[in-house]
Amino acid sequence: MSDEEIAKAHVTTPPVHNDRIHLADYDPAWPARFERLAGDILATLGEVRLEHVGSTSVPGLPAKPILDMLLIVEDPADEAAYVPALESLGYVLTIREPEWYEHRVLKLTGEMPVNLHVLPEGCLEVRRMLGFRDWLRTHDEDRDLYADTKRDLAGRTWKYVQNYADAKTRVVESILTRAGV
Repeated sequence: MSDEEIAKAHVTTPPVHNDRIHLADYDPAWPARFERLAGDILATLGEVRLEHVGSTSVPGLPAKPILDMLLIVEDPADEAAYVPALESLGYVLTIREPEWYEHRVLKLTGEMPVNLHVLPEGCLEVRRMLGFRDWLRTHDEDRDLYADTKRDLAGRTWKYVQNYADAKTRVVESILTRAGV
């Protein structure tokens, strides 16, 4: 994404990183943290689908110590249906991308920050995120390739964290192709 696209997607001014990316070794406590947070969200929103995604969801994979969660709703553009309830739990709406599957991101700060992605049921990106996670959980060679790519890129200085994420695209796409997603 360009600087302009990053700024447009953010509800407020996007945070400038201008640093390397900190990766932590996999922590077996991450899934339990997801379960605790998912329980809070389910108790607040009721019947919704939540998934643990991103690198913290793949055993053995280093990750930024930020938990990625995926909330799948009927219509992410209907923010009134979920944003106020999530705000009551401390989440803050930070990204709104109506042109990309109505994607939203809410963030939670604290001991281990959270990026809560919101996407509609049945969209291609939901299948890609879950397919990528599931493939890496069962294919050590691609998990290791992705880990090596992340470590290499993390050592560089990035203006925005999104720039680091974008730099992984070629490897992610090659893995998704092997996964048939």
